[in-house]
Amino acid sequence: MKYDLSNSSARGQVTLVGAGPGDPELLTLKALKAIQQATVVLVDDLVNEAIVAYAPASARIVYVGKRGGCKSTPQSFIEKLMVTAALEGENVVRLKGGDPFIFGRGGEEMEALQAAGVRVSVINGITAGIAAVSSLGVPLTHREFAHGVVFVTGHAKPGSTGTDWRALAHTARQAKLTLVVYMGVSGAETIQNELLHGLPGDTPVAVIQNASLSTQRHAVCTLAELESTISREQLASPSVIVIGDVLQGLLASGMDANELPLQHRAA
Repeated sequence: MKYDLSNSSARGQVTLVGAGPGDPELLTLKALKAIQQATVVLVDDLVNEAIVAYAPASARIVYVGKRGGCKSTPQSFIEKLMVTAALEGENVVRLKGGDPFIFGRGGEEMEALQAAGVRVSVINGITAGIAAVSSLGVPLTHREFAHGVVFVTGHAKPGSTGTDWRALAHTARQAKLTLVVYMGVSGAETIQNELLHGLPGDTPVAVIQNASLSTQRHAVCTLAELESTISREQLASPSVIVIGDVLQGLLASGMDANELPLQHRAA
């Protein structure tokens, strides 16, 4: 698609802003400032309305939700909206849940904006994978249990083979890595079965839904019980699945994994 770039003086800009995992208090000061200065705000589905409310009353708010299993706004349409608004001189904020560059398609959008000659910058946000385990009082890395962490999607791009879970399991065991799986609830059975080819069945796992919000819920189990736990506790998207020995303390907290009740975060 071609755009008229002749009137450069009228061009605005786009800021890809990470809104964080949901709790408005986890929004960065830089993100808050960008939102308050926006004339157009394109909002992802999972962004808390309390964060959207920081936009000026005069700003145009456009909801461009994208969630697996639901009707979604086409990515190409979102990119066209951003480019068109910026070339008309608007100060556009693309407001995304979590961090724009962690499973937020921020890279695709930056490429499209740069190709159209639009000024674009990024403001990072706290990603759900970090907020989720922090809310449980668990680190992602630990000198004794985990020497690194891998963020991986459980939702492959249509037409692609997706993650090689068996290879990842072997690497995680050998290198002592924590695995943080985004968008993995619907494919939990496959993920579990494939990871069991390289990780022990008693590897600790936590599934955290609605991380950082008053509606947060979580369950702790073993890898061999992942799919059955999700089904029994009716955990759903948006959830993060954390796998690794950093969770040993939670799993050994005195309750059998099969009897561990669903936890609710206080409002």
